[in-house]
Amino acid sequence: MHTIITHSEAETVSLAAQIAARVQVGDILALEGTLGAGKTAFCRGFIQSLSPKTPEVPSPTFTLLQIYETPHFEVYHFDMYRLKCPEEAYEIGIEEAFSEGVSLIEWPEKIRPLLPKKHITLRFDILPGGERRITIEGIDR
Repeated sequence: MHTIITHSEAETVSLAAQIAARVQVGDILALEGTLGAGKTAFCRGFIQSLSPKTPEVPSPTFTLLQIYETPHFEVYHFDMYRLKCPEEAYEIGIEEAFSEGVSLIEWPEKIRPLLPKKHITLRFDILPGGERRITIEGIDR
């Protein structure tokens, strides 16, 4: 387990870029935390570091899924907040994402039974001074 404190959104984006440089097809990043904790900022930094020409990375809260092409693989950015049951994730292509690309999953607790045992969990907590504590589990490289 690794714990990192970021003092700004720029530091969170920098951390995302560092992790993005190490992922490979089949990696699943489950991002946990309250609203405003930095999950989407992390995803934005992650995606833009792999695909700098991507002008905008909106939260997929309403679309549930956004797919981004990078030179080496597709990044599947999920927001599971609005799902009523885990099985709805099959309808938006979760199986394909797990096998063919890298998955970023906001609100993974909504699909916990579907997550493979081997995934990376990033827990975002807002600290009293506004910093973010990001706890990373399941990463081995």
